[in-house]
Amino acid sequence: MTTEFRTDPPTVADERVLLQGFLDYHRGTLLWKLSGLTGADLVRRTVEPSSMSLIGLVRHLSEVEKYWFHRALAGHDSPEKYWTDEHPDGDFDLVTPEQAEQDLEDYHAIVKLSDALAAQHSLDATFIRPRYDEPYSVRWLYLHMIEEYARHNGHADLLRERLDGSTGE
Repeated sequence: MTTEFRTDPPTVADERVLLQGFLDYHRGTLLWKLSGLTGADLVRRTVEPSSMSLIGLVRHLSEVEKYWFHRALAGHDSPEKYWTDEHPDGDFDLVTPEQAEQDLEDYHAIVKLSDALAAQHSLDATFIRPRYDEPYSVRWLYLHMIEEYARHNGHADLLRERLDGSTGE
């Protein structure tokens, strides 16, 4: 596996650049873990009994990006694509090899819009999350998303290693 999908975050920069750099680094790490795999590989569940797969992680993080940046921060009507009342884990359970490429294209578009939406707000700006009363800052949102990606990239490490033995930092 190559690391062409990610760039190390800066070591000296203002807070916004550092936060965006770390978020981009973790997004890139996820894409790195998918590199060189087929649709069939991306949907394989390799850590039984979990229904997690690499493309399931992409779909899950697409929904997380949409929830926090699109719906909570920007107030957009961005309904879930993969989660339904009937299939609350549809992001993991309803994956198909034929859909994997589209899932990746959707992820890229969602991330691009997330970045554009976040750029419109200062780190101190606050928003109210749907169905909650407590305010959240954009700074908190960046930290939460970095944590979310870091946790799921640990899952991606295990899934990829079980698929083909590839490991990496």
